Amino acid sequence: MRMLCFLVAASIFSCPSLRAAEAALTDALQKEAQTAIAKGLAWLAANQKPDGVWSDEKNPAMTALPLWALAASGQAQYTSQVDKAVAFILSKAQPDGGIYVPDPQRGGAGLGNYNTSLCMMGLHATGRKDVIRAIQKAREYTAATQLIGADEHAGGFGYDRGGRRHTDLTNTGMALDAMRRTQSVEDLRPSGEKRADLNWDAALKYVENMQQKDGADKGGFLYTKSFAPGGNPNAGGAQRGGQGGGERARPQLRSYGSITYVGLLSMMHTRLTRSDPRVTSALDYCTKHWTLDENPGQGGQGIYFYYNILTRALSAANVEAIPQAAGGSLAWREALIRKVISLQRSDGSWINENNRWWENDPVLVTSYSLLALEFASGMTE
Repeated sequence: MRMLCFLVAASIFSCPSLRAAEAALTDALQKEAQTAIAKGLAWLAANQKPDGVWSDEKNPAMTALPLWALAASGQAQYTSQVDKAVAFILSKAQPDGGIYVPDPQRGGAGLGNYNTSLCMMGLHATGRKDVIRAIQKAREYTAATQLIGADEHAGGFGYDRGGRRHTDLTNTGMALDAMRRTQSVEDLRPSGEKRADLNWDAALKYVENMQQKDGADKGGFLYTKSFAPGGNPNAGGAQRGGQGGGERARPQLRSYGSITYVGLLSMMHTRLTRSDPRVTSALDYCTKHWTLDENPGQGGQGIYFYYNILTRALSAANVEAIPQAAGGSLAWREALIRKVISLQRSDGSWINENNRWWENDPVLVTSYSLLALEFASGMTE
């Protein structure tokens, strides 16, 4: 087991919790997981481009995810692939600290927040000292992109730094995850240099506002509460009713599995405890809708991201068992590992035939799957 103890002393996760996760799995299942991981890593290594890129070079996050999976494995034979990926990601670091490819049509940045967050976590997983400064600058960029004000967007994050005032829970969740996982690099700043951090109280208020407080979806989360007429109603949540009495009522959209785990992970990063009513409500929703056969509320859409974020959220919340309606409980790590292994293709990769959220890209889905296995089996935190 490779422990990412470099730069994670201030993390909400701890090395003992990972040892407990490993102990909960049988030796036979650990070996199965290791075999599946080895096959997946080999596939990623074989499909890296000569310049270090995976998939879409305009989105460095698509290289950061496989980098994270390779680095978390601790397997020395992939040093060359890691080195090339790091060099590519660093080449996309912008003067403002963000890590993205500029796009004038998107406020100057191409999905700047999303790419920067994933790149921060991928770089951090390597444990390399030569990436520390880039992570520090990326933290400055991310802190500057948190929206302030008094509306529903306050405390949250959107896709880019500039442009329209938009936020959603996915971008917010990735930013919170990245800032919390990399926070100990602040201890390595030059003396007297200002530290970069978020307004965590505002972030918590934003996340809490995305949680359903009553009804059938109580405890679940929405992607966003903003809904533009004519837009995609499946993209997120909606407001109840119109304004001023003359506007057509907007449809209320429902919570779903993966976004609720983003919400749960985000709450843990804001330092809420397992006993907090907001956390227990989220866990109640997750228990009520527990399944590994689909992304609850979305079917096959985004199911690999669902596996990925589920492992990160339940690990952060120190949950080891899911209560079952018929009684007893389910060891989710074992169930998740078996499910993900069963979906691996013979060449070592994974793919979703449903392309919602880019999941017919085998690089993206293989990275999601490997990280899910690594988190569930206790290889990383």
